[in-house]
Amino acid sequence: MRKNLSSSIMINLILTVFAIISFFPIYMAFINSFKTQGEIFTSVLSFPTSFSLENYIGVFTELDLVSSSLNTLLVTAIGLAGIVICGSLAGYKLARTSGKLSALIFTLFIASMLVPFHSIMITLSQMAKGLGLQGSLAGLGLIYIGLGVNMAVFLYHGFVKSIPRELEEAAKIDGCNDIQIFVRIIFPLLKPITATILVLNVLWLWNDFLLPLIMLTDVNNYTLMLSINMLFGQYVADWPKILAALVLTALPVVVFYAFFQKYILEGIADGAIK
Repeated sequence: MRKNLSSSIMINLILTVFAIISFFPIYMAFINSFKTQGEIFTSVLSFPTSFSLENYIGVFTELDLVSSSLNTLLVTAIGLAGIVICGSLAGYKLARTSGKLSALIFTLFIASMLVPFHSIMITLSQMAKGLGLQGSLAGLGLIYIGLGVNMAVFLYHGFVKSIPRELEEAAKIDGCNDIQIFVRIIFPLLKPITATILVLNVLWLWNDFLLPLIMLTDVNNYTLMLSINMLFGQYVADWPKILAALVLTALPVVVFYAFFQKYILEGIADGAIK
């Protein structure tokens, strides 16, 4: 009994330490977003002398965060919609189709997950330019679909295997075709893994910097990360405004994650193991 209690205390202590370490950068960004440049350079760990909203107001006036937020929201929405629709359809079809061709296609999806983005970004940029997608928010969203659908197919494929085929057979007896079976029967049962895929991809799409930097050429189409990057000058960086912008940028993702976090472990476990 004492041994189990000691183990529990030790585990909780370790988890608490890791939680503090993980939370510390967020704490630092938040308190320093209220400071002046001089206060940050004087003492980065201390509390600000006054909690002024000047940096947050300055971010909105200098960067036009509303426009950047709408651009990021549009790109994220296009990417999420395409990843969920294409990934769920492909994962369902591959899981329900037996044969060497189906296994080969699924293997190719998995193999593409092993290719690092940095090894294909120049080729991808040239292809996007040739297709007229460069500089377009919709084009950026389409590229995100292509880059993110492989993980979605992998998770949906594993999750679909846990759904009994008898449900589909009963729906066919009732007169449903394949599309109706998927929309009315299968997709509602994919809610846990769909929530997981949404959260994982929102964290990626909302905070991505490199691909928008390569793809977007017009300042009016800049996403949040590109707009924040404009605060970094050649010789100096406006750290108070940068930290304020990062705090504002992170808030929607934190809220979204908090809303769906209960599905993450359940969805990943069911999708990858079953």
